[in-house]
Amino acid sequence: MADGSTVSQIILALGGLGLFLYGMKLLGDGLELAAGAKLRKILEKITSNRWLGALVGVVVTAIIQSSTAVSVMVVGFVNASLMTLSQAMGVLMGATIGTTATSLILSFNISQYAPIFIFFGAFMVVLTKKNNTKYAGQIIAGFGILFFGMTTMSSNLKPLAESEVFEKLISSISNPILGVLFGILFAALIQSSSAAVGILQALGAAGALLLPDSVYIIYGIHIGACFTSVISSIGATKDAKRTSLSYVLFTVFGTVIFSLITLLTPFTSWVEAMSPNNTSLQISLVHIISTIVSTLVLLPCVNLITKISCIVIRGKKEEEEKEPCRLKFVDERILKTPPIAVNQITKEIERMSTLSNKNYKMSLEALLNKDEKIIQKVAENEEVIDYLNHSIASYLVRIGSLPLEEHDLLKIGSYYHVVSDIERIGDHAENICEIASRIIENNEEFSEKAIEEIKDLTTLVENVISNTFDLFFERTEDPLMLESIGNWEQEIDDKTEEYKEHHIERLSRGECNAAIGTLFMELLTNLERIADHSTNIAFSLSPQKV
Repeated sequence: MADGSTVSQIILALGGLGLFLYGMKLLGDGLELAAGAKLRKILEKITSNRWLGALVGVVVTAIIQSSTAVSVMVVGFVNASLMTLSQAMGVLMGATIGTTATSLILSFNISQYAPIFIFFGAFMVVLTKKNNTKYAGQIIAGFGILFFGMTTMSSNLKPLAESEVFEKLISSISNPILGVLFGILFAALIQSSSAAVGILQALGAAGALLLPDSVYIIYGIHIGACFTSVISSIGATKDAKRTSLSYVLFTVFGTVIFSLITLLTPFTSWVEAMSPNNTSLQISLVHIISTIVSTLVLLPCVNLITKISCIVIRGKKEEEEKEPCRLKFVDERILKTPPIAVNQITKEIERMSTLSNKNYKMSLEALLNKDEKIIQKVAENEEVIDYLNHSIASYLVRIGSLPLEEHDLLKIGSYYHVVSDIERIGDHAENICEIASRIIENNEEFSEKAIEEIKDLTTLVENVISNTFDLFFERTEDPLMLESIGNWEQEIDDKTEEYKEHHIERLSRGECNAAIGTLFMELLTNLERIADHSTNIAFSLSPQKV
């Protein structure tokens, strides 16, 4: 029966584990928030070159210290068609290298400075109002809590080294197969390879675990770290599922390679000779070496791995693209990285604005050419616009509640109005199609003078719409362009009133009938409202550069 001292040590070890895991999350979240825009720019530079993709994976994971977060993010990008399967594999392979930096940092004994890091980090978070300083404080505090937790954990795990039960458990999992299985379950439970390896390092520092006992657990941890990406691919597109499967295959092949190396060569002896009497560093070195070598060996085999995943998960991408009523750039996975989520919701709004602008142009074509087929296409697009309006608005609420930098918060605030105005442009385009339908049904005709006025007004409206969306797509703030948009909008208002008066004069002269005259008035009103909503969009973006 355990005495009070042992129970106390167990409680302290568990508390240390909790602090260690919390410190790692705090550190990772702080790094992610601080990296924000830089992270976004790095990911946008990804090309089809797998080696460059791997380098991006290394850099991004080194920045946010979480291969799990990167893997979930990448699955989300593939699901949103922002990344190909081959690009994703390069990034994921690089991510496994980037995450090893944590284990190397943990192998150094700087625990005596942990309270200082915690103090200064907490001081910065509590007493400053600037976001960047808060994020820096979060990183520093997380770093300190991480080491403080690891020290507390390792110092109270020392009795395990003398426990017969623990010795029997360790001897059983030193078996390669059992060790790998244990590592898979361990990492899948914790959902972080860095945390799982860090706990092994704490056990090693306590003298409760030696390198030969832990080497196969490390290999299993590499596979178990894929668990989160597998879960995140459920319900995603086929390519996203293939990405997750390819990641699993990569880690399984890497584990097989290094398990054979460990069995057939004195690999563990070489590592022990590199850092004698420092089990924590030895565990880190195995983690680093096995990851780097596996990546270098398997990176040229990306096409083979992706082909295998395509054979296992069959189906054509075109099948999924037939359903337009879905978000292409945003999903649950993207929300885990707030700066990226802002960028992706912007792309979704761009998609919605493109559809709305297209509907406006097609509605005028349907009106002037009396084309019923175009009217049907506008109705189909309007259904997608309405879907996007509700879905984007829902995501804006969720993204707005995430920790964001000030300029991203301003974007989200303006986007509520932007989305509403885009949707209203679509509605007015649909109204124009209804006017076209009534003209076709009643076999009506506008007078030549009315058609001239319609074309004159639509040219001005087109200027407002196209320049407004150019400002949005280019993420720029152009005071001169805003002034031009305002002037065009005023000219549209003036001409709308002028053309309404002309119409009344034509009615009085008997040059047109009341039925077509009513449709003409409705058309002018819809065109004027489209210009109003476009102008609203332009000026709602003007307070900040988007």
